[in-house]
Amino acid sequence: MGYERNYRDTTYEVAERMTMNRVYGWMALALVVSALSAVFTAGSPAMLRFVFGSRFTFFGLIIAELGLVWYLSSRIMTLKFATAAALMGLYSVLNGVVLSSVLLVYAEATVQAAFLATGVTFAVMSAIGYFTKTDLTRMGSILLMALVGVIVATVVNLFLRSDGLTTVITYVGLLIFIGLTAYDTQKIKQTLAVQEEYGMHVDVRKIALMGALNLYLDFINMFLYILRLMDRD
Repeated sequence: MGYERNYRDTTYEVAERMTMNRVYGWMALALVVSALSAVFTAGSPAMLRFVFGSRFTFFGLIIAELGLVWYLSSRIMTLKFATAAALMGLYSVLNGVVLSSVLLVYAEATVQAAFLATGVTFAVMSAIGYFTKTDLTRMGSILLMALVGVIVATVVNLFLRSDGLTTVITYVGLLIFIGLTAYDTQKIKQTLAVQEEYGMHVDVRKIALMGALNLYLDFINMFLYILRLMDRD
């Protein structure tokens, strides 16, 4: 109640900044949780045997991740906030466990450089999405359709094993998530603006959590594509 009261007692501009602070706070926390989970898994022989000792377990974790993020994305507004936050925390842990493979495959210096490059790119694109006056809705729709194409191409390439197609997928995927970072940032502002304009009483904490989840996914995918490009050089 206190949180909602704070929003009612402030101007829209202040409420917007408060919400965006929460978005980036939740996102940063999710990234820290994933990083700690990845480091713990990579440093634990027992966890490595559990996760990578069986294809059934590894792909089971990936399927669990996909199911969890789909459920959270589609039901977040109907879930209790505490439940939604707990599910996002669980997803961050699972993602960190799966991404521990990054620490095993790539050199530490490459991982650090990729993370730094991702952080700078993310900050720039999120700032563009926040401050631009241009409506990015059309661009977002195109990028989401392109993302479907990349997913299909990735699945097909599992069988083709084409280095050329892998390179194309990597560059296109990176560009997609660079663009989606700006789009998703602006979408958070647009959601808040619609709520303000029509007097909708939506839990802004859930809006912040949903925005954080989207930006977290943008960051992670951008990081993975940049990592692949750096490793190819």
